[in-house]
Amino acid sequence: MQPPRQNVSKDGELTIYGGVTRSMTRRHRNSLPVPDDLAMEIFSRLPSKAMAMCRCACKLWSSMLRRQDFTKLFLTKSCARPQLLFVREDYSVREIVFITSPQPENPEENSYVVATNHLARFPRSNGFYGCTCTCGFFCYGDNRNLMGLQRPVRVPVISNPSTGQSLTLPRWNSKKKYGVESYLGYDPISKEFKVLSMNKSRVSEGWISVEHQVLTLGTKKLSWRLVECCIPHLPSCKWICFSGVLYYAARAAENSMVVCFDLRSEKFSSVKFGKAMPDSTTLVNYDGKLGLLMSGDSHDVSGARTSFELWVVRDAAKHEWFNHIYVLPPSWEDVVAAETMCIAGMVGVNEIVLAPWFQRLPYYVIYFNVERKTITKVGIQGLEAFHGGSFHTYLNYVENVKLL
Repeated sequence: MQPPRQNVSKDGELTIYGGVTRSMTRRHRNSLPVPDDLAMEIFSRLPSKAMAMCRCACKLWSSMLRRQDFTKLFLTKSCARPQLLFVREDYSVREIVFITSPQPENPEENSYVVATNHLARFPRSNGFYGCTCTCGFFCYGDNRNLMGLQRPVRVPVISNPSTGQSLTLPRWNSKKKYGVESYLGYDPISKEFKVLSMNKSRVSEGWISVEHQVLTLGTKKLSWRLVECCIPHLPSCKWICFSGVLYYAARAAENSMVVCFDLRSEKFSSVKFGKAMPDSTTLVNYDGKLGLLMSGDSHDVSGARTSFELWVVRDAAKHEWFNHIYVLPPSWEDVVAAETMCIAGMVGVNEIVLAPWFQRLPYYVIYFNVERKTITKVGIQGLEAFHGGSFHTYLNYVENVKLL
């Protein structure tokens, strides 16, 4: 019997593209010619697209690649090679396009990376709001025309670009269908994804969130359940999740704060911020601590900007913060020129990454190393077919082959 054909790619990764034949015996059809541990190690080195093809090759491979120990192994390896994720709304075909690119480490001046891995396309309806990524899953609000309602309502949608799956969550257990804000969190201890949603209601003091509900993904019957929140606040679309806690920026009267939702206990807490958060504020993971990265009062970051400010939680219980001010070098204005940028986030504790609001050819992102005081423009090849336009740029994206 001929052994399975194999192909070794340029980067040394093994691709199996032929193996299950009619001449194979029943024993070989129901077992692999290598130990399971070795087979999973080989599969875990494949790109997610190749993985999806292997899952469809035979029942044996499909069963192995759906196992929890394999998806955990694949995610662990993905976390060691985080990527840039570009998300674009394609208005011509009413779709959302997901594209990844290798995330450079210590990028050199004028270095280039290739962004030809087009992960998936998902249909969009009438809107695309409050989107962000958590452990490879993507959450966004989409305006849908639901039966019996006079105007479109925003419903949370969960998608996994690595598997091409998308899931529209069930309707709320509430008569209030409008003004919904949703967040996606992941608890690494219980290995559970949870969605926190709330709507907004007007009271004498202004707008606040009401009817906080939680849904756990992966259960047999997806359903919302009410959770108690004793912190009056107005949520925003700025959020982040790490270490099993979901953080989102909020306001209470004239005060700014960050609301913290512990995914295991499903309890709320908050950290007050002593001044108003500017529109440019971006929540970041600063070495395991919550950080607020900002640049002036404007949502845009232009060549006229001279510095960035980072506030990091020192003691959440005492609402204490400490801050860093990063002064930009003179080359900043020349590199940015007339472009307006947005803060994509931070890589580690030394790299601030910015992306143009409107990409022109050639595509690029900017890395500001706060330790070396260097500005690096990193070109992105492979997006020329989109002829410019607006992209949402996300850092530290990891591929997750867990099925919805």
